Amino acid sequence: GTGYDKGHAAPDGDLSWSQQVEYESFLMTNMYPQHGSLNRGIWKLLETSVRGWAVQQNQAFTIYVGAFYGAGDLTIGKGVIVPHGFYKIVINNNTGAVAGWAFPHTKPYVNLGNDLTKFRMSINQIQEQAGVRFTFPANARELQPGTEWPVDYGALTQAKRNKCGKADD
Repeated sequence: GTGYDKGHAAPDGDLSWSQQVEYESFLMTNMYPQHGSLNRGIWKLLETSVRGWAVQQNQAFTIYVGAFYGAGDLTIGKGVIVPHGFYKIVINNNTGAVAGWAFPHTKPYVNLGNDLTKFRMSINQIQEQAGVRFTFPANARELQPGTEWPVDYGALTQAKRNKCGKADD
């Protein structure tokens, strides 16, 4: 009844290899309060993109995800803090390529669009704002905005339909 979605940190779609793991993806320890316009908008696009990169390149990626907190953040319920922003750092384990994104947690119904390059943020800036230092592979190199891994969303959708046994629409 708060008006917020329960936004996944680790997306349900990435945790569907077992029914138990998928159920556990809905535990509150894997959730953030997120406005639906972010959770079902550009945040979902980044989740889908990461899945596409891993599937289409057949490579493993390490993902760091978190929230930005600070003075003035709202609380809901019994002391649940609503972050003022969210970040995701994606690392290609094979190549060491790294990219980071940060999204403001805007007012409800604000559409942030679908241009992920607008939300690229340097890894150093993310670490500074989050107050966290992450570990990166020795061969880590940060990608410039716009040079992220390509993804074929149509092929990703078709692969999911094939896996689920659904015919073409």
